[in-house]
Amino acid sequence: MKKALVCGAGGFIGGHLVNRLKSEGYWVRGVDIKENEYGNTNSDEFVVGDLRDVNVVKQVITSDLDEIYQLAADMGGAGFVFTGDNDADIMHNSALCNLNVLEEMKNKGIKKVFYSSSACMYPEYNQMDPDNPKCSEDSAYPAAPDSEYGWEKLFSERLYLTYNRNHGFDSKIGRFHNIFGPQGTWNGGREKAPAAICRKVAMAQNGDVIEVWGDGTQTRSFLIVDECVDGIRRLMNSEFAGPVNIGSEEMISIQNFTKLVIDISGKNLSIRNIEGPTGVKGRNSDNKLIKEKLGWAPSIPLRNGVEKTYNWILDQIKVSENV
Repeated sequence: MKKALVCGAGGFIGGHLVNRLKSEGYWVRGVDIKENEYGNTNSDEFVVGDLRDVNVVKQVITSDLDEIYQLAADMGGAGFVFTGDNDADIMHNSALCNLNVLEEMKNKGIKKVFYSSSACMYPEYNQMDPDNPKCSEDSAYPAAPDSEYGWEKLFSERLYLTYNRNHGFDSKIGRFHNIFGPQGTWNGGREKAPAAICRKVAMAQNGDVIEVWGDGTQTRSFLIVDECVDGIRRLMNSEFAGPVNIGSEEMISIQNFTKLVIDISGKNLSIRNIEGPTGVKGRNSDNKLIKEKLGWAPSIPLRNGVEKTYNWILDQIKVSENV
């Protein structure tokens, strides 16, 4: 039986990844600063601990592990990442987690690790046209991310690759593109656009107005979490190190995404565009490399994932109202 450690197992993607590994017969240890808020914690062992603390890292990284999945990071949606108020925490906390994990892996002789990077590391200058963003893996340099979150992800990518070169690691790097789905944060300020829009629509009454940040023309692609986890596992089982995009190529404007959610809800709602943090004008996964290296790319239609997510958030709202 293979043994794996999932760092960030209390989070959205981490919880789903634990389930996937368990379904494949792994023994799984999870670690996070908090337990999964939706009870999505099916690991064999779960440690509540802070990976910024070297002693916690020494406790959870044991020499009998076969693989480590490093998803722990200080992050959130546009309201958290793009205000500028959290930049020092984002850079310090996430970088420290990665530095500690890699050094303890070296000390314990563990070589295989997955690192969750982000499409936020791509240059802002290639994402100014909402209709033609450039996010191929080879477009990362000259570097110019639009946020400190993106700069930290780019630094950490290089950190993992240096451990490959200098210490014989087998680090795999996936660049996530807007992962969403059930059991993700949907309120409180750190939620991302899909969850925030689903929440607003789910809570609205017929005839209400939904507020959307920006003019709505900004474009994104969104990937349902099931396919994200599939991409992680395929990358880990391959000979390819990455970095590689893990995202959908089904690009949509935020305005049209909101209209899609409204349509799924069956409600009669209108949209009001207001000022707010929006990030780059356009972003879409380029899947040429993942198809070439892994013979696979995400393919679930966006509407399918949105229906699943909207219904889950609707259920969460009903539960919270009955408490």
